[in-house]
Amino acid sequence: MTSSQSTNSSNSTAAVAFIGGGNMASAIIGGLIERGMPPAAIRVVEPFDQARAQLKKQFGVDASEAANDGLTACETVVWAVKPQTFREAAAPVAAFTRNALHLSVAAGIRASSVQRWLGVERVARAMPNTPALVGKGMTGLFAGPAVDKADRERVESLLRPTGDLLWLEREEQLDAVTALSGSGPAYVFYFLEAMVKAGAQMGLSESQARHLAVGTFSGASALAASSGDTLETMRQRVTSKGGTTHAAITAMDEGGVQAAFIRAMEAARRRADEMGEEFGRQ
Repeated sequence: MTSSQSTNSSNSTAAVAFIGGGNMASAIIGGLIERGMPPAAIRVVEPFDQARAQLKKQFGVDASEAANDGLTACETVVWAVKPQTFREAAAPVAAFTRNALHLSVAAGIRASSVQRWLGVERVARAMPNTPALVGKGMTGLFAGPAVDKADRERVESLLRPTGDLLWLEREEQLDAVTALSGSGPAYVFYFLEAMVKAGAQMGLSESQARHLAVGTFSGASALAASSGDTLETMRQRVTSKGGTTHAAITAMDEGGVQAAFIRAMEAARRRADEMGEEFGRQ
């Protein structure tokens, strides 16, 4: 049986389609299958041979090189493509998905652009982050007036296995989500890199420093999540005046670390807005 024949054989059972089969799509697909969705109910359009082969091997889902009429059976279409390729990817898909709910996880691309490219009204947007790969993600969500309660519940059902969800009232807030939690894992890794380097310079092995740094971030995050205290109060509790932590915080304040970090996040927010303008044009 050829690849195209295999694709068409399961079209009648397809309920969810993914346009793009990268890490974020894989995280969502993995969560759906773990929760009991049969692989035959999932369709993926992925142009790269190696990625398609990996999806089939890992999940047993039906992965096609290009859009075809099998997409007409899908109630929901998840757009997991890069912002700069969204418009190009939308053109061959549009004819098959007029009646579907469309969920975009592409940074910056406005719902209005997706609606225009696909000729649809029911568009929701999500801004997930990479911890979704281990079920610990944080996803910001926005839906326009054409997306009803049932559609919102469908979005939540798709994304809940990846971690926590937060609905937003205004679409522009997704740019801030992109800057904070979307890009946030990179900030954590950046600080972890610095902590590991410092630990190694102070006599620890790299593996020891990494173990301590990762465990500290994980534990501090868990403590913050479980406490009703402000973050400032929690920081002050471990910052005795004249002590070691006070010396470290003072050095960071003198170096403008917090102010630089805030500027960096604002730069990320601006870039998300620029991407919407740049890649969302006609």
